[in-house]
Amino acid sequence: MSKLTTLPNIGKVLEANLVAVGIETPEQLRAIGAKEAFQRIRLQRDPGACLHMLYGIQGAILGIPDKHLSPDTKQELKTFFNTQYHS
Repeated sequence: MSKLTTLPNIGKVLEANLVAVGIETPEQLRAIGAKEAFQRIRLQRDPGACLHMLYGIQGAILGIPDKHLSPDTKQELKTFFNTQYHS
């Protein structure tokens, strides 16, 4: 089984959260996507998970540090986060 911590932005805490919500491999994370993975973590593990965690998950899927996400990607994720969690 592949370790999630081999992906950028994923440390031991985020890996533990992902595994706890049923995401155990980089392939599963890519298939599920950042938004769904983040929603699972918010609902099942960490109701206070922040926007930066969502950025980190997306960066991990893309194989880049979250600071290198495009402005468009960050805006899309921010809109999703604000729509879901700050309505």
